[in-house]
Amino acid sequence: MKENSGVRCLQVILIIGNVIVGLAGLALTAECIFFVSDQQSLYPLLEATYNDDIFAAAWIGIFTGFCFFLLAILGIVGIMKCNRRILMAYLILMFIVYCFEVASAIVAATQRDFFTTNLFLKQMLEYYQNRNAINNDEQSKADGVTATWNKLMLLKECCGVNGPKDWQDYTSAFRNANSDSAFPWPLQCCVMDANGQPLNLLNCRLGVEGSLHLRGCYDQIAGPLNRHAWGVAWFGFAILCWTFWVLLGTMFFWVHIEY
Repeated sequence: MKENSGVRCLQVILIIGNVIVGLAGLALTAECIFFVSDQQSLYPLLEATYNDDIFAAAWIGIFTGFCFFLLAILGIVGIMKCNRRILMAYLILMFIVYCFEVASAIVAATQRDFFTTNLFLKQMLEYYQNRNAINNDEQSKADGVTATWNKLMLLKECCGVNGPKDWQDYTSAFRNANSDSAFPWPLQCCVMDANGQPLNLLNCRLGVEGSLHLRGCYDQIAGPLNRHAWGVAWFGFAILCWTFWVLLGTMFFWVHIEY
Protein backbone atom coordinates (compact mmCIF):
# COMPACT_ATOMS: atom_id res chain seq x y z
CA MET A 1 0.00 0.00 0.00
CA LYS A 2 1.37 3.37 -0.98
CA GLU A 3 2.22 5.75 1.81
CA ASN A 4 -0.04 8.80 1.76
CA SER A 5 -2.04 10.87 4.17
CA GLY A 6 -5.23 8.91 3.45
CA VAL A 7 -3.58 5.61 4.36
CA ARG A 8 -2.11 7.07 7.52
CA CYS A 9 -5.51 8.47 8.49
CA LEU A 10 -7.17 5.07 7.94
CA GLN A 11 -4.46 3.36 9.99
CA VAL A 12 -4.93 5.77 12.88
CA ILE A 13 -8.72 5.32 12.78
CA LEU A 14 -8.41 1.52 12.78
CA ILE A 15 -5.85 1.56 15.57
CA ILE A 16 -8.10 3.77 17.70
CA GLY A 17 -11.03 1.51 16.84
CA ASN A 18 -9.12 -1.56 17.99
CA VAL A 19 -8.01 0.17 21.18
CA ILE A 20 -11.67 0.78 22.01
CA VAL A 21 -12.52 -2.85 21.12
CA GLY A 22 -9.75 -4.08 23.43
CA LEU A 23 -10.79 -1.87 26.35
CA ALA A 24 -14.46 -2.74 25.86
CA GLY A 25 -13.50 -6.42 25.84
CA LEU A 26 -11.74 -6.06 29.18
CA ALA A 27 -14.78 -4.24 30.58
CA LEU A 28 -17.06 -7.04 29.35
CA THR A 29 -14.81 -9.65 30.95
CA ALA A 30 -14.83 -7.80 34.27
CA GLU A 31 -18.61 -7.40 34.19
CA CYS A 32 -19.18 -11.08 33.43
CA ILE A 33 -16.73 -12.17 36.16
CA PHE A 34 -18.68 -10.06 38.66
CA PHE A 35 -21.93 -11.67 37.47
CA VAL A 36 -20.75 -15.29 37.69
CA SER A 37 -19.33 -14.61 41.17
CA ASP A 38 -23.03 -14.53 42.16
CA GLN A 39 -22.87 -11.86 44.85
CA GLN A 40 -26.59 -12.33 45.59
CA SER A 41 -26.27 -16.16 45.84
CA LEU A 42 -29.18 -16.67 43.43
CA TYR A 43 -27.66 -19.38 41.24
CA PRO A 44 -29.34 -22.29 43.12
CA LEU A 45 -32.76 -20.85 42.29
CA LEU A 46 -31.92 -20.65 38.58
CA GLU A 47 -30.26 -24.05 38.49
CA ALA A 48 -33.23 -25.79 40.09
CA THR A 49 -35.66 -24.22 37.61
CA TYR A 50 -33.36 -24.84 34.62
CA ASN A 51 -33.04 -21.14 33.91
CA ASP A 52 -29.29 -20.82 34.43
CA ASP A 53 -28.46 -20.11 30.77
CA ILE A 54 -27.73 -16.53 31.76
CA PHE A 55 -24.70 -17.81 33.67
CA ALA A 56 -23.61 -19.74 30.57
CA ALA A 57 -23.92 -16.50 28.58
CA ALA A 58 -21.77 -14.71 31.16
CA TRP A 59 -19.07 -17.41 30.98
CA ILE A 60 -19.01 -17.02 27.19
CA GLY A 61 -18.78 -13.25 27.74
CA ILE A 62 -15.65 -13.75 29.86
CA PHE A 63 -14.06 -15.73 27.04
CA THR A 64 -15.09 -13.38 24.24
CA GLY A 65 -14.21 -10.23 26.18
CA PHE A 66 -10.65 -11.39 26.80
CA CYS A 67 -10.36 -12.58 23.20
CA PHE A 68 -11.46 -9.15 21.96
CA PHE A 69 -8.64 -7.64 24.01
CA LEU A 70 -5.98 -10.02 22.65
CA LEU A 71 -7.19 -9.81 19.05
CA ALA A 72 -7.32 -6.03 19.22
CA ILE A 73 -3.59 -6.08 20.01
CA LEU A 74 -3.00 -8.45 17.07
CA GLY A 75 -5.01 -6.17 14.80
CA ILE A 76 -3.04 -3.10 15.86
CA VAL A 77 0.24 -4.88 15.10
CA GLY A 78 -1.03 -6.01 11.68
CA ILE A 79 -2.28 -2.53 10.81
CA MET A 80 0.96 -0.83 11.85
CA LYS A 81 3.04 -3.31 9.84
CA CYS A 82 0.57 -3.49 6.93
CA ASN A 83 0.99 -7.27 7.13
CA ARG A 84 -1.67 -9.16 5.15
CA ARG A 85 -1.06 -12.50 6.93
CA ILE A 86 -1.43 -11.03 10.40
CA LEU A 87 -4.56 -9.16 9.38
CA MET A 88 -6.03 -12.28 7.75
CA ALA A 89 -5.50 -14.24 10.97
CA TYR A 90 -6.98 -11.31 12.89
CA LEU A 91 -10.09 -11.18 10.69
CA ILE A 92 -10.72 -14.94 10.83
CA LEU A 93 -10.28 -15.19 14.60
CA MET A 94 -12.27 -12.04 15.22
CA PHE A 95 -15.16 -13.42 13.14
CA ILE A 96 -15.20 -16.60 15.27
CA VAL A 97 -15.17 -14.62 18.52
CA TYR A 98 -17.81 -12.29 17.08
CA CYS A 99 -20.17 -15.26 16.52
CA PHE A 100 -19.64 -16.46 20.10
CA GLU A 101 -20.45 -13.00 21.46
CA VAL A 102 -23.60 -12.84 19.32
CA ALA A 103 -24.73 -16.11 20.95
CA SER A 104 -23.89 -14.80 24.43
CA ALA A 105 -25.79 -11.54 23.95
CA ILE A 106 -28.86 -13.28 22.49
CA VAL A 107 -29.03 -15.83 25.33
CA ALA A 108 -28.69 -13.09 27.96
CA ALA A 109 -31.39 -10.97 26.32
CA THR A 110 -33.90 -13.83 26.02
CA GLN A 111 -33.29 -15.03 29.59
CA ARG A 112 -33.78 -11.51 30.89
CA ASP A 113 -37.35 -11.49 29.51
CA PHE A 114 -38.12 -14.79 31.24
CA PHE A 115 -37.37 -13.40 34.71
CA THR A 116 -40.67 -11.48 34.65
CA THR A 117 -43.01 -14.35 33.71
CA ASN A 118 -45.43 -16.06 36.10
CA LEU A 119 -43.95 -19.44 35.17
CA PHE A 120 -40.57 -18.35 36.48
CA LEU A 121 -42.11 -17.03 39.70
CA LYS A 122 -43.96 -20.27 40.25
CA GLN A 123 -40.85 -22.35 39.64
CA MET A 124 -38.91 -20.29 42.19
CA LEU A 125 -41.01 -21.77 45.01
CA GLU A 126 -41.32 -25.32 43.73
CA TYR A 127 -38.26 -26.90 45.33
CA TYR A 128 -38.45 -25.16 48.71
CA GLN A 129 -38.10 -27.66 51.58
CA ASN A 130 -38.46 -30.62 49.21
CA ARG A 131 -37.34 -33.63 51.26
CA ASN A 132 -38.69 -36.21 48.82
CA ALA A 133 -36.51 -35.62 45.76
CA ILE A 134 -36.27 -38.62 43.46
CA ASN A 135 -32.46 -38.65 43.24
CA ASN A 136 -29.33 -37.09 44.73
CA ASP A 137 -29.14 -34.42 42.06
CA GLU A 138 -32.70 -33.31 42.71
CA GLN A 139 -32.10 -33.40 46.46
CA SER A 140 -29.00 -31.26 46.08
CA LYS A 141 -30.98 -28.70 44.08
CA ALA A 142 -33.77 -28.73 46.65
CA ASP A 143 -31.31 -28.17 49.50
CA GLY A 144 -29.71 -25.29 47.59
CA VAL A 145 -33.07 -23.67 46.91
CA THR A 146 -34.14 -24.03 50.55
CA ALA A 147 -30.90 -22.51 51.86
CA THR A 148 -31.12 -19.65 49.35
CA TRP A 149 -34.76 -18.86 50.15
CA ASN A 150 -34.15 -18.97 53.91
CA LYS A 151 -31.16 -16.66 53.62
CA LEU A 152 -32.94 -14.30 51.23
CA MET A 153 -36.09 -13.96 53.33
CA LEU A 154 -34.16 -13.44 56.55
CA LEU A 155 -31.59 -10.96 55.26
CA LYS A 156 -33.87 -8.98 52.95
CA GLU A 157 -36.89 -9.15 55.30
CA CYS A 158 -39.26 -10.33 52.60
CA CYS A 159 -41.57 -13.29 52.04
CA GLY A 160 -42.31 -15.30 48.90
CA VAL A 161 -41.92 -13.76 45.46
CA ASN A 162 -44.74 -11.22 45.49
CA GLY A 163 -45.76 -11.66 49.14
CA PRO A 164 -46.75 -14.24 51.77
CA LYS A 165 -49.81 -15.39 49.80
CA ASP A 166 -47.50 -16.96 47.19
CA TRP A 167 -46.98 -19.83 49.62
CA GLN A 168 -50.74 -20.44 49.54
CA ASP A 169 -51.43 -19.73 45.87
CA TYR A 170 -48.57 -21.70 44.28
CA THR A 171 -47.90 -25.42 44.47
CA SER A 172 -44.68 -26.05 46.35
CA ALA A 173 -42.97 -28.74 48.40
CA PHE A 174 -43.51 -26.53 51.45
CA ARG A 175 -47.25 -26.33 50.80
CA ASN A 176 -47.49 -30.09 50.35
CA ALA A 177 -45.64 -30.71 53.62
CA ASN A 178 -47.48 -28.10 55.72
CA SER A 179 -51.21 -27.53 55.93
CA ASP A 180 -52.46 -24.00 55.50
CA SER A 181 -54.05 -24.08 58.93
CA ALA A 182 -50.85 -25.24 60.64
CA PHE A 183 -48.53 -22.66 59.08
CA PRO A 184 -49.37 -20.85 55.85
CA TRP A 185 -45.82 -19.65 55.13
CA PRO A 186 -42.24 -20.47 56.19
CA LEU A 187 -40.99 -19.36 59.59
CA GLN A 188 -38.40 -17.14 57.86
CA CYS A 189 -41.24 -14.84 56.77
CA CYS A 190 -41.79 -13.77 60.38
CA VAL A 191 -40.32 -10.59 61.83
CA MET A 192 -37.42 -11.71 64.00
CA ASP A 193 -36.12 -10.36 67.27
CA ALA A 194 -32.49 -9.70 68.15
CA ASN A 195 -31.98 -13.40 68.95
CA GLY A 196 -33.22 -14.56 65.55
CA GLN A 197 -36.55 -15.85 66.92
CA PRO A 198 -40.03 -14.85 65.66
CA LEU A 199 -41.17 -11.68 67.40
CA ASN A 200 -44.71 -13.04 67.76
CA LEU A 201 -45.24 -16.49 66.32
CA LEU A 202 -49.03 -16.50 66.67
CA ASN A 203 -49.47 -13.13 64.98
CA CYS A 204 -47.06 -14.18 62.27
CA ARG A 205 -49.13 -17.30 61.61
CA LEU A 206 -52.27 -15.14 61.41
CA GLY A 207 -50.60 -12.69 59.02
CA VAL A 208 -50.69 -9.68 61.32
CA GLU A 209 -48.75 -6.72 60.00
CA GLY A 210 -45.70 -6.04 62.12
CA SER A 211 -45.17 -9.72 62.86
CA LEU A 212 -45.00 -10.86 59.22
CA HIS A 213 -43.02 -9.48 56.31
CA LEU A 214 -45.62 -8.53 53.72
CA ARG A 215 -43.14 -7.45 51.06
CA GLY A 216 -42.23 -10.03 48.42
CA CYS A 217 -38.67 -10.94 47.44
CA TYR A 218 -39.23 -10.33 43.73
CA ASP A 219 -37.09 -7.18 43.59
CA GLN A 220 -34.30 -8.98 45.47
CA ILE A 221 -34.36 -11.83 42.93
CA ALA A 222 -35.30 -10.42 39.54
CA GLY A 223 -33.70 -7.02 40.17
CA PRO A 224 -30.04 -8.13 40.27
CA LEU A 225 -30.65 -10.77 37.59
CA ASN A 226 -32.25 -8.23 35.25
CA ARG A 227 -29.51 -5.67 35.78
CA HIS A 228 -26.69 -8.11 35.11
CA ALA A 229 -28.50 -9.77 32.20
CA TRP A 230 -29.06 -6.32 30.70
CA GLY A 231 -25.36 -5.58 31.02
CA VAL A 232 -24.23 -8.89 29.52
CA ALA A 233 -26.73 -8.58 26.66
CA TRP A 234 -26.75 -4.93 25.67
CA PHE A 235 -23.16 -4.08 26.45
CA GLY A 236 -22.28 -7.13 24.37
CA PHE A 237 -24.49 -5.86 21.53
CA ALA A 238 -22.83 -2.43 21.74
CA ILE A 239 -19.38 -4.02 21.42
CA LEU A 240 -20.60 -6.05 18.45
CA CYS A 241 -21.90 -2.95 16.68
CA TRP A 242 -18.61 -1.12 17.14
CA THR A 243 -16.53 -4.18 16.21
CA PHE A 244 -18.54 -4.63 12.99
CA TRP A 245 -17.38 -1.26 11.66
CA VAL A 246 -13.80 -1.89 12.79
CA LEU A 247 -13.78 -5.22 10.95
CA LEU A 248 -15.30 -3.61 7.87
CA GLY A 249 -12.59 -0.95 7.86
CA THR A 250 -9.89 -3.58 8.42
CA MET A 251 -11.15 -5.62 5.46
CA PHE A 252 -11.03 -2.51 3.28
CA PHE A 253 -7.51 -1.85 4.52
CA TRP A 254 -6.47 -5.47 3.87
CA VAL A 255 -7.77 -5.43 0.29
CA HIS A 256 -5.67 -2.37 -0.54
CA ILE A 257 -2.42 -3.64 0.94
CA GLU A 258 0.09 -4.41 -1.80
CA TYR A 259 1.79 -7.80 -1.85
